[in-house]
Amino acid sequence: MAGQTLYDKVWQEHEIEKRADGTSLVYIDRMIVHEVTSPQAFEGMRLKGRKVRNHHKLLAVADHNTPTFQIENITDREAKIQLDTLERNTRESGIEYYPLGHKYNGVCHVTAPERGFVLPGCTLVCGDSHTATHGAFGAIAFGIGTSEVEQVLATQSLLQRKMKNMRIRIDGQLSPYVRPKDVILYIIGRIGTAGATGYAIEFTGSVFENMNIAGRMTVCNMGIEAGARVAMFAPDEETFRFLQDRDMAPKGAAWDQARTFWLSLKTDDDAVFDRELQFDAADIEPQVTWGTSPEDVLNVNGSVPEAGNPTKQRALDYIGLIPGTKLTDVPIDRVFIGSCTNGRIEDIREAAEVLKQAKDNDLSPNQGKIAPNVKQALIVPGSMQVRLAAEQEGLDQIFLHAGFEWRMPGCSMCLAMNDDRLLPEERCASTSNRNFEGRQGRGGRTHLMSPAMVAAAALAGKITDVRQFL
Repeated sequence: MAGQTLYDKVWQEHEIEKRADGTSLVYIDRMIVHEVTSPQAFEGMRLKGRKVRNHHKLLAVADHNTPTFQIENITDREAKIQLDTLERNTRESGIEYYPLGHKYNGVCHVTAPERGFVLPGCTLVCGDSHTATHGAFGAIAFGIGTSEVEQVLATQSLLQRKMKNMRIRIDGQLSPYVRPKDVILYIIGRIGTAGATGYAIEFTGSVFENMNIAGRMTVCNMGIEAGARVAMFAPDEETFRFLQDRDMAPKGAAWDQARTFWLSLKTDDDAVFDRELQFDAADIEPQVTWGTSPEDVLNVNGSVPEAGNPTKQRALDYIGLIPGTKLTDVPIDRVFIGSCTNGRIEDIREAAEVLKQAKDNDLSPNQGKIAPNVKQALIVPGSMQVRLAAEQEGLDQIFLHAGFEWRMPGCSMCLAMNDDRLLPEERCASTSNRNFEGRQGRGGRTHLMSPAMVAAAALAGKITDVRQFL
């Protein structure tokens, strides 16, 4: 038999039944539930007289439609209804739930890995497209719709069609302050937002092997923006270091047994991929998006391109930029550091280091404070545990000194589903994952970049190359 890819191996372990129409019934090990996509699923269960099959394989978190500046006396009626409904549904079903204020509350794709909820070789789903994040651990993880959430609640399984295999390899040495966010934006810029449609991506090569788990989660998180539903890394010693001693991870002899199995989860040498791509680390510089798609991306020192087609012309019209404009001449109104893409402690440290060096070495025009034209600078930790760790390290004081608002965890300004949003034509330097029209607020203009680049933009009051502050 031909060798198997990592994706093939995990799929095979979970395939219950193949069907004549080309689909398969697949066992689902874990599901994360949040307040936005679960109410209809639970109500559907009630109407059909069904009960949750395996409550201990589910984890619920309040994160999308939640405030980050206060956690009591929620004034948004829709948010209050959704949160109250999630609390009732999880209580009645016996599902572990992290409400606002809970020590483990946070963005679901940040707090679930912190708990050890996702493990190598498992299948994990959530009613959120960025569930691909968890592929960083060697899991098949993907987003699902509300009807599928109901199916998993009732049966712990899903009907799925197996995807094709894609391998993306990057070798070499990244330049200083080229971060994982830059790497995945570079890839998307080269293959487009449909480049991996129908594929499960496996990331390989020295660049990815040397990434920590936070970086791998960033890369997998935005694999969906390249069109892939699943993105994966083979588990290795970095994976095991992260997971060991996590509350929900195996312990003792069970850990040793699991680790032995996890080491087998790697692509065979003779496995054949349906598509393979290779890039050179030396070609990657800090990246910034200029349009309304993650594929509209350039090196920070590039200039806005000509439209080329009506879709790109619409993007230029919406984003308010003229071809030939240098990205480093584009002023910004607000900055946002956070989200399931870049809300981990490593991301917070990365941004804080830029602010600290700018202040200590007198490299910014405002003594290490945000530029006067920046109306608001938000730093939103991805979880309560991240927030606590950052405060213990004194990182919150660095941000507060610079003029940032130090917020409670939540999805925040990643999407216009809560109180943190842009006004029409406001321009934001953002660590989030999407920049389509209205993503951060009706008429808002989003430029995606790494946490370090956002921190630099806050200091300069415009898009800028972070390397000038370091």
